[in-house]
Amino acid sequence: QVQLVESGGGLVQAGGSLRLSCAASGRTFSTYVVGWFRQAPGEEREGVAAINWNGGITAYADSVKGRFTISRENAKNTVYLQMNSLKPEDTAVYYCATVMTFGLPPLRSEAYDYWGQGTQITVSS
Repeated sequence: QVQLVESGGGLVQAGGSLRLSCAASGRTFSTYVVGWFRQAPGEEREGVAAINWNGGITAYADSVKGRFTISRENAKNTVYLQMNSLKPEDTAVYYCATVMTFGLPPLRSEAYDYWGQGTQITVSS
C-alpha cells in the first residue's frame, strides 16, 4: 500500500507560478512511477506529467510542455510539479498517482494504482 498526499495548491494570477508536492509513504517509493493528473469541472481527468523511478525519464502533456517540470527526491519520498506561466485553463484539481514499475512513465490514468486526494489550483485572469 502507498499513501499519497498532495500539497501546494492555491490561487494564483495568470502568469504566476506554483509548486506542487506529492509526499508518499512506503519504503519502496523509489521503484514507483509517479504521475500528475488534473481534472476540471465537467472535464475528463487529464495526464499532465509523469516521471520514472529514478527521474531519468519524464513525459508531459502538450498543453504544459515548456511550462511545467516534474522532478523527484526519492530520499524524501516526494515528487514535485513546478508550474510556471500559469494560465486560467490550468485551473483544476491536481492529483498525483503512482504505479510500481520500472517502465516508461505513462500519462494514462488507468495505468496507475494509487491516488492522492487532490489539491485545487485556481488561476485567475
